[in-house]
Amino acid sequence: MGVGYAIADKSTNTAAAPAVGATGAAQAGPPKYRSRPDLRTLPDVTITTQANGTAPGYIFLTPASGAGLWGPLIVDDKGSPVWFKKVADPATVAIDFKAQQYRNKPVLTWWEGTIGGTGGQGVGQGEFVIADEAYREITRVRAAGSDQADQHDFVITGQNTALFWVYQGVPYDLTSLGGPKDGVLFDGVIQEIDIATGKLLFQWKARDHVQPADSYAPLPEGESAHLPYDYFHANSVGLAADGNIIASSRHLWTTFKINRKSGELMWRLGGKKSDFKIDEKAAFAWQHDFRQRRDGSYSVFDNGAGIGKPVHEYSRGLVFKLDEAAKTCTFVQEYVHPQKLSAPTQGAFRELLDGGSFIGWGQMPYFTEHSADGTVRLAGNLPKDNQSYRAYKAEWSGQPLDQPALGLRTENGNVIVSTSWNGTTKVTKWRANYGTQPGALQGPPVEADRDGFETTMQISGTPEYVVAEALDSTGKVLGTSSAIPVRA
Repeated sequence: MGVGYAIADKSTNTAAAPAVGATGAAQAGPPKYRSRPDLRTLPDVTITTQANGTAPGYIFLTPASGAGLWGPLIVDDKGSPVWFKKVADPATVAIDFKAQQYRNKPVLTWWEGTIGGTGGQGVGQGEFVIADEAYREITRVRAAGSDQADQHDFVITGQNTALFWVYQGVPYDLTSLGGPKDGVLFDGVIQEIDIATGKLLFQWKARDHVQPADSYAPLPEGESAHLPYDYFHANSVGLAADGNIIASSRHLWTTFKINRKSGELMWRLGGKKSDFKIDEKAAFAWQHDFRQRRDGSYSVFDNGAGIGKPVHEYSRGLVFKLDEAAKTCTFVQEYVHPQKLSAPTQGAFRELLDGGSFIGWGQMPYFTEHSADGTVRLAGNLPKDNQSYRAYKAEWSGQPLDQPALGLRTENGNVIVSTSWNGTTKVTKWRANYGTQPGALQGPPVEADRDGFETTMQISGTPEYVVAEALDSTGKVLGTSSAIPVRA
């Protein structure tokens, strides 16, 4: 067992001090979670449409605001935290947190790094983390060469390789576009890396296939004129059903299908040079998260807004079909937030296993789960000053190896026990044992059903020591806290 969290407090008004393993100085007022005072500034997740017929699983977020903690966060359908991890220094933010498979085992992946070091254009410098069901870090995936991995996407393939983007600044003559001769171009580079060895297996550079004149993004002007021209702005990469690559360019309003062996373009959808005739209702702009669905159709989070005037009145999850022979794109369905939100940046749209869909509304701190017919069956949001680049829903089984956390306080001659276990998904009940010595807990135990991230129980009287046990649905003890003295 690793180091857990344990605190004791004799006052009802003074925050308890964290023991070994807790972080941050004690602050005035009661903490949000007495067993985990280090999570004081973890943002609340509010559920506005209660879960009704939802798909099984948990919600994956990466909250980001000026005041709160930054890191990967899992919550349940009630908005209650299941697991959180603060990003490790020197990283400042986590992005694109999701569940995947690596070596046929479930894993968590996310990007850690810094954003905005290139003039605030949303370009990141960092690396990807892969963690197992016990939340132990398996490995980190870095870009090949001197470049750093960009945050926009990370896909583990069935061959245990990783696909992701690198933003590469290259000298470029921009005079044909009205820019400087000695300009700099931000190129979108796809890398496929063997995760185990770090070997570069495939690389594709957008500038070898796409002209900057195809972009809808304006050149940097005024005080920003010296900055690189982000003509492409890559934001999603993945595999089509046939194993070739599909890659989305936000600033070209285009998705490309790329031969995974030769790197040649197989087709381009949308933008100024689309190979497809597109239904008016299927046209997208400033998009994110382009994917192929199980039935062969395609989906994308159509921001409809970005730089300048919005193209659409609202953002949406968009589904359409492609006839690659006839080169036609046919509208199938759209999924819309009840408030008809417009999200100029970020966003995600994913198919769920039961045929429903889940949407993260990017710059707007909202998420929704939809039935196959588009009905909203769950809706929620982070605080208004917050956002999550993407939001996902997926099944997950977490088995942390550290100890449950325990916080104690006395109130009216009784002991109030607060207990939690960051990351567990199997605990259904908590039990508090107590007595005069750590090895002599003879008092009749107190039990309570798990109640969100932290569960509270009351012990009559004031014993010397308390221990909390986490139980599963069969009554099996999954984990035990340290024995904590009531009078610290």
